[in-house]
Amino acid sequence: MVSTMNYTAGDVLRVARRQNNKKRQYLLVNPLQGKHVPVSPTAALSMMAALGAKVREAFPTARLVIGFAETATAIGGIVAQELDPSCTYVQTTREQSRGRRRIEFLEEHSHAPEQWIAAEAVEAALARTDTVVFVDDELSTGRTLCNIIRRMQEALPALREKKLVAASLLNRLTAADTARLRAHGAESIALVQLPAGDYAAQVEQIAVRAPEDTVPSAETPAPHMLLAPAYPSPRGGVGIGDYAAHWQTLGRRLAAQLPWTAEERVLVLGTEECMLPGLLVGRALADAGCTAVFFHATTRSPIGIADAADYPIRMGRRLQSLYETERTTYIYNLAAYDHVLIVTDAPQGQELEAGLRSLCAALGESGCTDVVCMAAGGA
Repeated sequence: MVSTMNYTAGDVLRVARRQNNKKRQYLLVNPLQGKHVPVSPTAALSMMAALGAKVREAFPTARLVIGFAETATAIGGIVAQELDPSCTYVQTTREQSRGRRRIEFLEEHSHAPEQWIAAEAVEAALARTDTVVFVDDELSTGRTLCNIIRRMQEALPALREKKLVAASLLNRLTAADTARLRAHGAESIALVQLPAGDYAAQVEQIAVRAPEDTVPSAETPAPHMLLAPAYPSPRGGVGIGDYAAHWQTLGRRLAAQLPWTAEERVLVLGTEECMLPGLLVGRALADAGCTAVFFHATTRSPIGIADAADYPIRMGRRLQSLYETERTTYIYNLAAYDHVLIVTDAPQGQELEAGLRSLCAALGESGCTDVVCMAAGGA
């Protein structure tokens, strides 16, 4: 269901300070996106669907959508779903995977700049579309998109014959940025056009502190584990209709099985790039009668914590990732919940177990002790 809400910058824009990033010292935080700030899954999905509706109206024949990791993995999937259930959805990723032909590129301002996309998935879908839609949460300069377009056109010459679209929740491209994007064959469309502004200046005087380390102990309870049926990942390309139906069905089954009452507070927690499954499961719980369901996700982005008025990141914990032993990840703005459902595609193994111990320790510090983890495995 597409929201009829007219979204403004006041709805979707907050500004925070990054930690240890000299290339860009600020971060635009969307409180409805479900990444750094807890949000109703229905509200997050409605906002994403509103962008998808704009894309569908302008480019109705598009049948390939590419979503950028980490924060636009869910947005891209919902844009694809709004276009058509037959749409192919492929996400970029920072995860390691063997046996796939890669197209690599850099997101230069990011804390983790190296990304790649599965060439075979894009190549197969190109034959079925006249338009390719690239989806990100924010378009700031368009350089990352120009970077990936160049790399993809070198590897996949058929892309040069397609109409290219850059879709985003937030767009603050200058006239020069827009001209550069068009020179690469792409035009832009956004949910909210932001005015020009110095976002760094908005937070440079705010004193921030680093997220606190979380150290699990022998008493840290392990979550109750549920194994979700194996299903393809958007990293290798999926038909979005079948993919969404899979997770919606799992969500309805969970809602029927879990002994949670309607009034209890429930957090559905995604992990890093794995956001869309948790959002779909969270909405299923809400549709089944849970009146206080929230969603957000862990992230690889280090962000400063502050108590200043209107500052969006009020607390944070530094964790061990569920995906790699040596990787640091973070969770922000935790509160107390009666129940927590972790939805992850981290592969089974020691990394997942160690990461869950770290995450459960942070949840316990915030008063969340009833934790269930639905692990789908990675692909």
